[in-house]
Amino acid sequence: MSLNWKEINLILSELEMENASIQKIRQPDFRTLIFDLYNPKKPFSLMISLSQGGTRLHALSKAVKNQVPLQRFAQMLRSRIQGGRIISVGQIDGERIVRFEVQRAGEITILFLRLWGGAGNVIAVDSDFTILDAFYRRPKREEVSGKHFNPEELIRSTASRQSDGGREFQVRPHPSGSSFNAFIEAEYRRREQEGELSKQEERVRALIERQKNFLEEKLEKLREEYSPPEQIEQQKEIGDILMAHLYEIPPKSVEVRLPDFYHGERMVEIELDPALTAQQNAEYYYQQYRKDRRKVERLQEEIENLQESLSSFVQEADRLLAVEDPVERLGAFNKFLDAYKPVKAAESRQAVPGLRFSSGPFTILVGRTARENDTLLRRYVRGNDYWLHTRDYPGGYVFIKYIAGKTVPLETLLDAGNLALHYSKGRTAGKAELYYTQVKHLRRAKEGKQGLVLPTHEKNLSIHLDKKRLDRLLSRSE
Repeated sequence: MSLNWKEINLILSELEMENASIQKIRQPDFRTLIFDLYNPKKPFSLMISLSQGGTRLHALSKAVKNQVPLQRFAQMLRSRIQGGRIISVGQIDGERIVRFEVQRAGEITILFLRLWGGAGNVIAVDSDFTILDAFYRRPKREEVSGKHFNPEELIRSTASRQSDGGREFQVRPHPSGSSFNAFIEAEYRRREQEGELSKQEERVRALIERQKNFLEEKLEKLREEYSPPEQIEQQKEIGDILMAHLYEIPPKSVEVRLPDFYHGERMVEIELDPALTAQQNAEYYYQQYRKDRRKVERLQEEIENLQESLSSFVQEADRLLAVEDPVERLGAFNKFLDAYKPVKAAESRQAVPGLRFSSGPFTILVGRTARENDTLLRRYVRGNDYWLHTRDYPGGYVFIKYIAGKTVPLETLLDAGNLALHYSKGRTAGKAELYYTQVKHLRRAKEGKQGLVLPTHEKNLSIHLDKKRLDRLLSRSE
């Protein structure tokens, strides 16, 4: 609900704007102007909002973050009235229109603030009432540069009256202990926060649903690829049967029928490659067995890791949606959405993100945030580099850069492990289980949380925080 004319009148009566100088003009977003005003008694900022359903002006006590570059109209106002003095401020009787007259270097500029809910605007005119520019250019209303502006005609042509269908406008109830300006600022800040919270919650719930569906579909695909171990064992059994009857198999056979001593001597038919010897055919089945077994082991690891990721994600989502305090809830939503925001390809490549440490001849890189972790993974590490991460705590990724012909010594592994623990939520515990593997054994979760990877072929490392080792490393960080 926008301000009515009586509320605008009360707000203006509380502000001392005549003879105040306009120190700076800002435009934090596409619907707001802010004038930083100075008078000897009390400098303050005046906010003018043209948002639909929230058109208003009032003193501003809290900082507003700039979200957009300075726009055309604000640039014109800076060149025209910034540094000028407000000669007069007045409200057209019974109307939601405020008139500012500003003088700078002998030049007069008049601003008309039309605070109508569906057609708010700020129009700047010169002393002859020729429009210099408007916040919103509206040709149908002739609110464009060069046109003549007649506020009386504007009032006659559009209903913005003291009454509406016989209903008299009233100033909304507000605490007696504070100014109406402060009440309106707090009221609209609360409404905007609720609107932002509702919008972010909708985005968060959609992201949660999308991410859960992705992880569940990925799990389903992995399970479809997965072959039970007993099926894999059949490849080895066939190889064993062939090896036990090598001399009974005619050369260039396409198929052979032999007793299966694994299943009560029943006869089993085995397909053969006629270009291979009996022993080579047996070796082929052994190779298939080893290949399929490795595949099954890899799929088992991936399924377990993905199940863990899905479980962790569901728990994270439940904790996120359980936050009740509006401020904390909005902050948690923004942090969650930012964590899953995809990294742009054009992101700066000038400097290696995170921290760099030396351990003997080896270089250790540490990412402290999801964005740093992801950037290091994408651009600054290679397949033979080693990756370390705490198993049970969230934390930064630690990488040991590979040196050709050199094996990573235990001391370097302990250095990297201590850093992984230090830059994790487990640092207060003083100890943690880590897993480590080479980067080439990390699989990125498609559409997953920023920086999320699924390790395979990982090994375990138990780390107790070594203060002397950590102090040495931190004192030499780059």
